[in-house]
Amino acid sequence: MTAPIRTGILGYGTGGRVFHGPLLAADPRYAVAAVVTSDPTRAEHARRAHPGVAVLRTAEELFAAGGLDLVVVTTPPGSHYELARTALRHGLAVVVDKPFAVRAEQGRELIAEANRRGLLLTVFQNRRYDGDFRTVRRLIAEGALGEIRTFESRFEWWKPSGEKAWKAQAGPDSGGGMLFDLGPHLIDQALQLFGPVAEVHAELARYRNGEGADDEAFVSLRHESGVRSHLAMSSLAPVARPRFTVVGSKTGFVKSGLDVQEGQLAAGLRPGDPEYGREPEARWGRLGTAPVPTEAGEYAGLAAALRSGAPPPVRAGDALAAVELIERIHATTEIRHRN
Repeated sequence: MTAPIRTGILGYGTGGRVFHGPLLAADPRYAVAAVVTSDPTRAEHARRAHPGVAVLRTAEELFAAGGLDLVVVTTPPGSHYELARTALRHGLAVVVDKPFAVRAEQGRELIAEANRRGLLLTVFQNRRYDGDFRTVRRLIAEGALGEIRTFESRFEWWKPSGEKAWKAQAGPDSGGGMLFDLGPHLIDQALQLFGPVAEVHAELARYRNGEGADDEAFVSLRHESGVRSHLAMSSLAPVARPRFTVVGSKTGFVKSGLDVQEGQLAAGLRPGDPEYGREPEARWGRLGTAPVPTEAGEYAGLAAALRSGAPPPVRAGDALAAVELIERIHATTEIRHRN
């Protein structure tokens, strides 16, 4: 495939507008050919950001139009399965936002469908390529901390209002809640570092009034390797705690703040800019007391998988493993209402 990879983006919220659109537009191997959104403001943004793009109101219009090589599914989680399955049945390669699916069985069906058709199916587990996680991964691989004993990872912020409509209304069966929103990232990172899980414990809490999904989740994983991962996620955290705390037999590593790429993309900075993905020294983590430069973050690898058969940036089976754990947690853990 030497011509640009003609790509359709299903959904133009934060995922399509801030992540996928800019990342695709910055890479000459892609052409953003179609965007699906029914929101007039987002439609106008898409036309400005991607000159010549076809802006469509429904997924049905996109599939009927044809002419695409790749579809990116960046809609609310409850629609991921149907849209990805339809795209595969139209002979298209597919990127699905996390969570891969809201039920593990759906994920297994999508993998089987892609295998039957010989099509690429991958999941946008972009936090694997955050600079802070790349730094943690390198330090562990180098043995800089010694034998790892505990791994603490947090995604927390203070957002008591202004939640997206679907997030505010969706229950776990539709992919709502912090465990489904941030758990796929944190669980995926832990599995990448320390491998399969032997034991899982979780606590889920809701603080907002009324029925709904979890506002806060804590997950403890005991990996078969012996490492214990403590993962915390919250949309109602009034104080900032470290993003990573990794304790080893030699020393520890502590890193605060979220990766810079999302903020840079939202502000208009693009891959290829010398400052893209780079973090200022004031935000570096510390190995013991010594500052450690944060590696430059990047999200790449999909075009090579499409054009030359290289491995996809994320195996769909890896993303499925995180969904299986989330499904297991929701089946055994009650959401406690604390309002």
